[in-house]
Amino acid sequence: MWEKSFMSSKFVFAGLNTELRNVYKDYKCLELACNSQEELDSWKSSLLRAGVYPEKVTVDGQGNGSPEHFTDPQLERQVETIRNLVDSYMSIIYKTVRDLMPKTIMHLIINSVKEFISSELLAQLYALGECSVLMDESPEQQRHREEVLRKHAALKEALAVIGEISTSTCTTPLPPPVDSSWIQPSRFSSPLSPTLTKNSLTGARPMIRGHAPPVPRVPTPTGPTASQSADGLQQLSGQPNRGPIVPRRQPPAIPNVK
Repeated sequence: MWEKSFMSSKFVFAGLNTELRNVYKDYKCLELACNSQEELDSWKSSLLRAGVYPEKVTVDGQGNGSPEHFTDPQLERQVETIRNLVDSYMSIIYKTVRDLMPKTIMHLIINSVKEFISSELLAQLYALGECSVLMDESPEQQRHREEVLRKHAALKEALAVIGEISTSTCTTPLPPPVDSSWIQPSRFSSPLSPTLTKNSLTGARPMIRGHAPPVPRVPTPTGPTASQSADGLQQLSGQPNRGPIVPRRQPPAIPNVK
């Protein structure tokens, strides 16, 4: 099988028989053409699977190249099969080694460390002669411990203050408003003033008053002339002006509201 693409835009290759026999009917050489490199590679792989191999050319030591043809196609197929198997086997070995190597290294390291800890570590620590120094606290850890202790003391003090405030503080609710709807006003008593109503609602003690003051009398004129009242009526000069009739009965006292 050989390729020919000189002065042509197509990829052309030909197939022939090394024993000079006809390849197809009366043709000793069969030429095939394709349009791209991908099609050419596909044809090559298909022909290789079918047992058709490319032509081998060897170069001697003096630089003269002469074509060398294999005379046994069956041997070529066996060699190609063995090569494929070897390549597959080597790829499997490569993947297996790449997977097992890190695991093997970790296994060896861990076993070595375990053996050192169990057999040699204690002896080397005793050989140093300063075993008490190993348990000393570093300055950084000491500062961190003191800071944590200060925070703990401050939080305990804050919780104690909050608990004291919540237990010692007590509040007294306001008394309910006084119901004064049971008080019945009398006919002669004047209606309750806004101050008294406010005092009864707020619970304050009302002020107790004495007797009502007498109504002042209007002096009567002595002359013969007649006076004119506020209503525009003329009265006789001989009759005195009388004020409104005021009852002499003592008004009832307002009860104390507690």
